Amino acid sequence: MEIKAKLAILADAAKYDASCASSAAPKRNSLGGKGIGSIEGSGICHSYAPDGRCISLLKILLTNSCMFDCVYCVNRSSSNVQRARFTVEEVVNLTLSFYKRNYIEGLFLSSGIIRSPDYTMEQIARVAQTLREVHGFAGYIHLKTIPEADPALIELAGRYADRLSINVELPTAQSLHALAPQKQMPTIRRSMAHLRKTIDDRHGERRENIKAPKFAPAGQSTQVIVGADGSSDVDILAMSSNLYSSYRLKRVYYSGFSPIPDASSALPLKSPPLVREHRLYQADWLYRFYGFSVADISAGTRDGMLDLGIDPKLAWALQHRGQFPIDINKAPKEALLRIPGLGVKAVARILETRIFHKLRLDDLRRLTASLKKMLPFVVTLDWRPAAMLDSASLEARMRQPASQLDLFAS
Repeated sequence: MEIKAKLAILADAAKYDASCASSAAPKRNSLGGKGIGSIEGSGICHSYAPDGRCISLLKILLTNSCMFDCVYCVNRSSSNVQRARFTVEEVVNLTLSFYKRNYIEGLFLSSGIIRSPDYTMEQIARVAQTLREVHGFAGYIHLKTIPEADPALIELAGRYADRLSINVELPTAQSLHALAPQKQMPTIRRSMAHLRKTIDDRHGERRENIKAPKFAPAGQSTQVIVGADGSSDVDILAMSSNLYSSYRLKRVYYSGFSPIPDASSALPLKSPPLVREHRLYQADWLYRFYGFSVADISAGTRDGMLDLGIDPKLAWALQHRGQFPIDINKAPKEALLRIPGLGVKAVARILETRIFHKLRLDDLRRLTASLKKMLPFVVTLDWRPAAMLDSASLEARMRQPASQLDLFAS
């Protein structure tokens, strides 16, 4: 099969994996003989460098053949999709070729499992090793690792990759057993724990000796499929919170289930609403950066599902109206972070600005783009929301697009 045909198959097969962001990768410079592929340049993509710039990644599978028969996977062994496989050298050459044409600045590589987990993991690691050692490639590399593989092979991959990821795939051990019986949640967890320990150990060595080798400096991430089983949003968030605290993950990615050809009757007939995935990301952000607990977020859910009509922060505020309005000029940071429409950066700017003068409504208008959402929940020097919080129609009004200030005039 020609390379172009392989690329069409294996790039398309990789689209189901959402965990390909590059945040927290180290800065590199491709000038002065320090290696090609610096991630500091600009690109057109869905991934981001440490300085916030958007970068492009070549996102492919080594092969879409697989010895496992996971019910939800289009590449499962019983699927009748067209199969293809790259050699290590072909992936290396494609990466370098695309980079030199300024199409990409890094590589995201995953694979179906062929022959054995160890064989597949060795092939994946060898791609990164060849790029780094033979070609001096300094771009971002994200490798998908295989939990069943020998830990020594995963450690080898970590020497050359910026980030490693191990997908939990489903929210519960019961769902994984039912839909992917060849995979075991304890095996996945052990692999994630080993990876966390290795990352921590290597980072500690580098603090003692800057010349010590790097190991997955951008950490590890994972992906969970949303909507392939009956797990609720609360189930998913509880699992994610545990993963963050147990394994210091950089990100949990939520990927809405996509119906596949010749699907099992055990799977749903259609994808979950795209907004469900979005709400999970918003809730994820709340307990990572805003001081919310999973219990805070889940308290107002119905049957464990997030409200698709309003974001989870606004939903919490509407359920806890007694804690509002909050005085922008007096409240501590923790309280400001609970105000709908206020992000972490906006809160930091408010705390800095109010040192010098009392904030008015016009100040908030300059500091945030979400003034409409904030108005029922804040007090400023020249604004008080009167009885809006007591209004039975407030929630309905918040759900509907309306003019910015007229909606909340007292």
